[in-house]
Amino acid sequence: MPRTMFINPFKSHDVSEFPDVLIPLDQATHRRSISSHRRVSLATSDRRGEDTTTKENKPENSPREPDNDASSGVVNHGMTLESLKAEIEADVAASDTDTPYDRKAKVINRALQDMGMGKYQWELFALCGGGWMADNLWLQGVALTLPQLSAEFGISETEIRYTTLALFLGLCLGASFWGTGSDIIGRRLAFNFTLFLAGVFGLASGGGPNWIGTCALYACIGLGVGGNLPVDGALFLEFLPQTSGNLLTLLSVFWPIGNLIASLLAWAYIPNFSCDSSTPVGQCKKEDNMGWRYLILTLGAITFAMFICRFFLFHLYESPKFLLSRGRQAEAVASVYGIAHYNKSHTWLTEDILNQIGGDAEVTGEDAKLSMFEVVKRSLGRFSMKRFRALFQDRQIGLTTALLWFQWTTIGMAYPLFNAFLPQYLANSGGGVENDTSTVYRNYAISAIVGVPGSLIACYTVELKYVGRKGTMAVATVITGVFVFLFTISSDSDFQLAFTCLEAFFQNVMYGVLYAYTPEVFPAPIRGTGTGMSSFLNRIAGLCAPIVAIQAGNANPKSPIYASGGLFIAAFFSMLILPIETRGKQTL
Repeated sequence: MPRTMFINPFKSHDVSEFPDVLIPLDQATHRRSISSHRRVSLATSDRRGEDTTTKENKPENSPREPDNDASSGVVNHGMTLESLKAEIEADVAASDTDTPYDRKAKVINRALQDMGMGKYQWELFALCGGGWMADNLWLQGVALTLPQLSAEFGISETEIRYTTLALFLGLCLGASFWGTGSDIIGRRLAFNFTLFLAGVFGLASGGGPNWIGTCALYACIGLGVGGNLPVDGALFLEFLPQTSGNLLTLLSVFWPIGNLIASLLAWAYIPNFSCDSSTPVGQCKKEDNMGWRYLILTLGAITFAMFICRFFLFHLYESPKFLLSRGRQAEAVASVYGIAHYNKSHTWLTEDILNQIGGDAEVTGEDAKLSMFEVVKRSLGRFSMKRFRALFQDRQIGLTTALLWFQWTTIGMAYPLFNAFLPQYLANSGGGVENDTSTVYRNYAISAIVGVPGSLIACYTVELKYVGRKGTMAVATVITGVFVFLFTISSDSDFQLAFTCLEAFFQNVMYGVLYAYTPEVFPAPIRGTGTGMSSFLNRIAGLCAPIVAIQAGNANPKSPIYASGGLFIAAFFSMLILPIETRGKQTL
């Protein structure tokens, strides 16, 4: 990953910088795209009124499925400009928009598909995975500091839960700000500076002067790290070949790794550098309670180190689709050339091909170049009533949409109701028994270790016949809910450890499948709206979780746990009636 010299992260590129990557279209290696070939075949059949499934019936320049060259999906070199244009026309016909931008964006998609996965995409996968890891790193890290914040600042164990509300507020604002901002100012700024903000404010939080000040700093961390999930996921997809789209699912593996790192660090710091559990609330001095500060400082240093890797050790080429939307077509082509050069591969993409398929840049400049207002309008357009109506256009997709939104909302509240306050539950879960600090953080770390394989197991079980996405997700969710309930029946630390580990494992299975199933089930024209609203509802529910925990906890300390288990069970019943299974099906 390291480079021999530093490259300006915001440098504009020109195709002249990469003279060795261009090859003719008919000599390039083309990779099979099941959905695109199917659409081309159907579109050609409809247009010509004849059977196009046999080679004998196909005109010379009609789109065709070339002879297979390898099981990897590589096909021969016979694509012509006419067949490429027909393929793009069929692809556009299957969507709800047909503008010069849409056509040219699909040409770029095809160029990336033919280029295939390379070193650039794999390094980007690791860096985007680090961003997803940072999200859970801080979510769990803040939760792990609650008992020590309560002891040092004299805040009751119930009211201290408002600390997580501050973090979730920052996460909500960060997700919406950076998601929209990346459409206005570009992907590179958001990609580089979300972790910069999180790292800087993370380091600053280690010196929090009081509870209010610490909460404010936590909210600022959320403002930075909250942009990672929407920005990194979308950015990675824009550079990803279509046939490698399942790699987005693998990004979910980084989520439990964030929990694991935070848990191990908390186990190392907090029991050894914290006030004794017998110290009265409010009498714990800062110099005797540095454990949580060491934890936050270390998490801030890790986050800032990931920013350094992004900014100094990796050069992110601006998203070609973003450049295209701003009328910077030459730079968009140069970005693709840069990726090909980095991967030591070739590409057939040229401005001339873009113009012949999408229209000449000078003639269509008004449509191809979008003003800042138009970019914002296009981004906000995904929330238009027309698009929301499309989510309920028929019974099947309407029922799926409603059920998924219900699941994201219930799980969005159930997860923090249990996990965000788990250190408090482990410290004193009822019965007048208080577990020592070392045992609490040891158990938390062990459960995090056991939970990591859950995402990997999910990648296997979702492809099993008769199980698939729905079966894996439903089974994991109901087991998670059951183990949350079972956690409350004893205050014995070993008993709690067993059920916390089992809950963490199946919880990661559930989340891994949910993250994959949601974008798969929505057709491309409404995918952004469906998944975006799911994420929004998940964050809003998480924002409300501390309020529910405080109000319910006042009546019964176990009430938030019961509520969490009940919400998981409710999500399970809704999963049983999901009408669509995406296993073995091409994403449309």
